[in-house]
This record gives sequence, C-alpha cells and structure tokens, in this order.
Amino acid sequence: TYSDAAIQCCLMIKSLFRLSLRMVTGFVQSLIKLCGLNWIAPDYTTLCRRQKHIDIVISYQKSSDGLHLLMDSTGMKFLGEGEWKRKKHGPEYRRQWRKLHIGIDAKTLQIRAVQLTTNNVSDSQVLGDLLNQIPQDEQIDSVYTDGAYDTKQCRQVIADRQAHAVIPPRKNAKPWKDTKSSSLARNELLRTVKRLGRTLWKKWSGYHRRSLVETKMHCIKLLGDKLMARSFPSQVNEIHARVAVLNRFTELGRPLTQVTP
Repeated sequence: TYSDAAIQCCLMIKSLFRLSLRMVTGFVQSLIKLCGLNWIAPDYTTLCRRQKHIDIVISYQKSSDGLHLLMDSTGMKFLGEGEWKRKKHGPEYRRQWRKLHIGIDAKTLQIRAVQLTTNNVSDSQVLGDLLNQIPQDEQIDSVYTDGAYDTKQCRQVIADRQAHAVIPPRKNAKPWKDTKSSSLARNELLRTVKRLGRTLWKKWSGYHRRSLVETKMHCIKLLGDKLMARSFPSQVNEIHARVAVLNRFTELGRPLTQVTP
C-alpha cells in the first residue's frame, strides 16, 4: 500500500511535466532506479484509483500581518477537440468546461483558496466557500474581485470576515435600498465612482493589483489548459496537484521587480 504522500508526489510530477498516468509510472520508476533504491513505483491502476479519493496537501506561507486576497475565475476545458480542428470544422457539441476559482495572497503570491465547479456556477456563489478555506484565526484585511462579485451576498460574506471589499460596481449598477453596513458602503462607492470615474478609483484603491491573480491563472494554464481526468473528483485533485506545485515553486523563490528611473 502506497502512502498518500507517495501518490501526491506522482500526481505532482504528472502535473509538472504534463504526463499521462502510464508515463508517470515509468518516469517515477526511472527516478527510483537512479537513486539506487529497490522500490516499485505505483502502477497506472493504483494512481487512477487513488487520484479520486486522495486529499492533496497544499503548503503555503501563513500571513504574519493582514491577508490581502485577490480573487478570479477561469474556464478549464476537459472534453472536446483542439483549437485547430474547432476553427476548421466549427465547434463541437461535446465540448465541456469546468470553472476554476482561486484566491491568492497578494504578498506571497501563493494560492490560498481553490474551488473547481461546473460551468453553470457563478463566481458570486463560490466566494463564501473560498473564504472558508482561510483559517478563522487568520485576519483578512481586504478582498479584491471583479464586478461579477458585486452582489449583496458577496459583500456580506466579506463583511462577516471583517474584511474590506474592493469590488468595482457594475456599469449598470443602481443603489441598494437596504440599510446594512455593507450595502451603505457599496452605495457610497457607487457615488464615488460616478463622481471621480472608474480609472481614478482603481488607481486610488489599488485595484490594479488584481492583475497578479490573472498572472497566476496563466501559470496554472501553463501546466495544461485542459484537464486530463474525466471524473469530477479526479479533476479536483488534478487541479489541487497543480496548485501544490505552483505554491512550492513560489515558496522556493520569485523574481523581484524594481522600477528604475
């Protein structure tokens, strides 16, 4: 019987090098042989079966001061033909997507919350589950999202964690009539945006730091813009393995950008 750590290691290697499960078995067996060990790598059947039920451990650096969360979502294709065939012959009815929602720490750039859903789940429905992945004893200072999260439920969920919501109102937004503190703050924001303009508000509020989470989404898709697993539990763990790889790489080091005059 293989430990969960051994299975997770194989799944992380699979995500990093974009291998199939059968290729992972041979790759890991070669690594074991190079290390001079007399071990046997997990076979394809074992990896396929354990991938559905394993709990992937995602390491991260806990924020010492207030946590600034950057939220975003994207689509992940898991069934359908490639881009070239779709362009040449038209879209297929079999194409299906999953929706990936993540939240990253603006300071460490590590992914702190991740959720994979079907494509009919809206961004605002998942925000509560993402925030629940942050330990209750860890202070969240602010949550940066796009206009899709501009709902009463989202702002109330953020307020319940005593965090500041940095969410641009939608272009056709109207004032809310209830007297909750989150709604009053949103109505004041709406008046500010109408008075000063969106460009000035984004610069003043630091909203442009949300581009960091879009860059992280690009990093996830560099490990494959398509999910290889077919069952939903396996797809969830496939995404979690990618997140574990990216968080480990980010922990090892990241470039420091310095603006020169």
